[in-house]
Amino acid sequence: MKSKTGVLLINLGTPDSPTIKDVGKYLYEFLNDPRVIDIPAIARFLLVNLIIIPFRVRNSTKIYKQLWTEKGSPILIYGESVQQKLQQALGDEFGVELAMRYKNPSLDDVIKQMESKNYGKIFVLPLFPQYASASTGSAIDKAMKLISKWWIIPEIKVISQFYNDEGYLNTIIEQTRNYNLDEYDHILFSYHGLPVRQVDKVYADGTLCEDRDCETEINETNEYCYKATCYATTRLLAEKLNLSQDRYTVCFQSRLDKKWLEPFSDKVVIEQAKNGAKKLLVFSPAFVADCLETTVEIGIEYQQLFEEHGGKKIQLVESLNDHPMWIESLKNLVLKNA
Repeated sequence: MKSKTGVLLINLGTPDSPTIKDVGKYLYEFLNDPRVIDIPAIARFLLVNLIIIPFRVRNSTKIYKQLWTEKGSPILIYGESVQQKLQQALGDEFGVELAMRYKNPSLDDVIKQMESKNYGKIFVLPLFPQYASASTGSAIDKAMKLISKWWIIPEIKVISQFYNDEGYLNTIIEQTRNYNLDEYDHILFSYHGLPVRQVDKVYADGTLCEDRDCETEINETNEYCYKATCYATTRLLAEKLNLSQDRYTVCFQSRLDKKWLEPFSDKVVIEQAKNGAKKLLVFSPAFVADCLETTVEIGIEYQQLFEEHGGKKIQLVESLNDHPMWIESLKNLVLKNA
């Protein structure tokens, strides 16, 4: 009998509940990751545990309460749905598992369960279209460390990014079918931000991201630069949507300070409103499931910012969630790498 192939889907994670206690635990695990806050360990510990968590946990909890539904956290709800539907699509020769990099279902528990299933091959598939060390890199790093402890290590295939996958791109396009792009004054492609120093680390020769053409091309030196792949994703989507360059802006949200990737999404929203825009359409191609950054940050906070400066409506294009085309895209992504 042929052994099964395991498919390990990994997303970022979510608190177990929108309470101060559980949000604090989530932030503690997330922000103490050295790939997320890449500063010396002592400085990170002091920053996270004495400054960030104590001063932000209450506000973060309020935001998570805005996100939460009757069923729970959307990122987990959609994750479980995708896992079940992908399992059905791939059939009995595969075993599809879902884990979160932070909190539950934890990578530790899921990978421990996978060990007992004797998979002959395992696909490790972080659900981040564009590679970043703080997301994809962290998920792969921990998964491989856990699997390395097994006595028998099967063949491992890592899919580290899929920003240019046709299925992924076409599912985003499909999500725009309910919107008439001509009705919007401008279109934003808003990606999660990163500290500039983290994209600079991609280049082993010591050069900087800003010294390269990351806004205009992908090549062998910048193919794992998060900024470059975000711009590449946008170009591919803009081509499919027949958008001219003056119709859209690439921007980055969720910054912690000024030394993050620019332009900042909130600043672009304000600028558009001040320039007379009344309706904006916003894509969030870095997120495969609606979450805090899409539903609350874009859908609520940016809407308020836009109105305060003269705008009327920000329309968020829904993430891929558990759309049938997304399930088919994941299936094909696995099978073509099998």
